[in-house]
Amino acid sequence: MSNNTLKEEILKLKEELDVTIVAHFYQKDEVFNIADFTGDSLELAKFAASDSKPNLIFCGVGFMGQSVKILDPNKKVLMPRIACCAMAKMIDEDYYNQNVENLEKSGIKKEDIMPVTYINSSAEVKAAVGKMGGYVCTSSNAKLIITKALKSGKKILFVPDRCLGQNIAIDMGLKSCVVGDGSDPKDADIICYNGFCSVHQLFEVEDIEFYKEKYPDILVVTHPECKPEVCEKSDFVGSTSQIIKYIKELSIEQKVVVGTEYNMVNRLREKNTYVLSSTKPECPTMNETRLEDVRDTLLSIKDGSYINEITISEDTRKYAFEALNRMFEL
Repeated sequence: MSNNTLKEEILKLKEELDVTIVAHFYQKDEVFNIADFTGDSLELAKFAASDSKPNLIFCGVGFMGQSVKILDPNKKVLMPRIACCAMAKMIDEDYYNQNVENLEKSGIKKEDIMPVTYINSSAEVKAAVGKMGGYVCTSSNAKLIITKALKSGKKILFVPDRCLGQNIAIDMGLKSCVVGDGSDPKDADIICYNGFCSVHQLFEVEDIEFYKEKYPDILVVTHPECKPEVCEKSDFVGSTSQIIKYIKELSIEQKVVVGTEYNMVNRLREKNTYVLSSTKPECPTMNETRLEDVRDTLLSIKDGSYINEITISEDTRKYAFEALNRMFEL
């Protein structure tokens, strides 16, 4: 079946069933283009939780669908593919608790730890953070959240992305370490869990040097999930939405090279936009979702089988909501 035929079927079913479809910026074009609302993980969670329609199809990765369910437990949230973000998969509740225990063994009391989890984490990790009085953050508000968390006078345990934690520490003039790197965590302001984004790890300083040599006036734009040395040599570092805004405000004649996921970069501008990599930096899990999956999910709403519905226990949702809500309160 052609994409055009699938698209027509999806649009007809969507209208018939009174359902909202949202898609993350990293989705493939054919999926991105049939969504009612598109955005980054925070924008999608906020929009979806406030949407009045009872059924939601979320085209993204698992933790994003969970975030909507945490914020609105009464909404039916379905995902065409419950794809798992590789970074979110690097930490679970057990790993989180082991890291807290290891910090205690190093001489830092549990009550002296203020955890902050990147939104790219499971509901269970968010709940564990919430139980300790901690916060959720996004790449766009991480500095704000960490500034608030530091007022507690405690050490920040930042999970799961070491690069985002390190980049925020550099930006704020703070000292950071990565768990297990051999340094003493007692000497650090921000203690980073050793997780990372497999896509943003692709970008190297050598890639920047290549483009700067080829186009001396080119601007380098990267995401804070990139390595600190890459961000340090960038002209602008920002979240997905911040990158889009920054580039839209540039002259179309200004060349720009972008270090983030390919699908988003590819639809930014018609010309003078390059990808900061010699290989195609596609997120494999974001790209799992196909139009056929969206159609099948709609059909499951129609027949009442509700495939790939997101469910979270109330105890987990309660504490995860506390961590998320502390972010929203700021």
